[in-house]
Amino acid sequence: MVRTTRLPCGEAVPVLGQGTWFMGEDDRRRAHEVVALRLGLDLGMTLIDTAEMYADGGAEEVVAEAIDGRRDEVFLVGKVLPQNANRRGTVLACERSLRRLRTDRIDLYLLHWRGRVPFAETIEALETLVRDGKIRHWGVSNLDLADMREAVGAVGGKGVQTDQVLYNLTRRGIEYDLGPWLRQNGIPIMAYSPIEQGRLLRHPVLCQVAERHGATAAQVALAWLLRQDGVIAIPKAAFPDHVRENRAALDLRLDDGDIADLDRAFPPPRRPQPLEML
Repeated sequence: MVRTTRLPCGEAVPVLGQGTWFMGEDDRRRAHEVVALRLGLDLGMTLIDTAEMYADGGAEEVVAEAIDGRRDEVFLVGKVLPQNANRRGTVLACERSLRRLRTDRIDLYLLHWRGRVPFAETIEALETLVRDGKIRHWGVSNLDLADMREAVGAVGGKGVQTDQVLYNLTRRGIEYDLGPWLRQNGIPIMAYSPIEQGRLLRHPVLCQVAERHGATAAQVALAWLLRQDGVIAIPKAAFPDHVRENRAALDLRLDDGDIADLDRAFPPPRRPQPLEML
């Protein structure tokens, strides 16, 4: 069983999900990607994150194949690009995503990052989609603290359910201000690229901690995130062994010595930092 956390609306979602960034870009890998996502569902990682941007909709098509016949098991997260996020464009983008995903609803629909459209206009469109049953909830992605305060303060803004941001051992800037603010407001952090797209995996301290536990560096990086309340991690895995490795990270318990070693190797922020993005 995968542990859950609660969205502000009260719905429980898995703290370990599946990302799909870079899926759908090569037809030769499609079958492997579908198998990996289905295995993740079997292992309880039923939150799947995707976006219209990923492979220009190709990732959504991979997800559609993976969840065929299993839609009710899945908590499906999608995203609208900021250039589409006006009143009409948000609705049209969502409808295109629904067709590619071959479903009648998206469980959580995010503004991918801030663009030129005022938050109030995007939120109005998102609330229209909720009212029409095309999405169940909405949230945001890549918003810093000032943006979050502005979004939540806009008309309808208190409906936000998450802020999906870049967060891992090498990208700890949100811990200074954004993370505490989100926790105070009961809004989960959804951490994308939790192992820095693999760049973390050769760090010697991470490898030392992993060796102590008979684990992998990736599992330690995920366990470091997952030990925190109100954090959802969405690693991408395109092969079954990698899916199983991610799932096993939930069972890894880091001790105080491990955390101290990781803090020395990856120091937490001591001052505000600009929000990082990939």
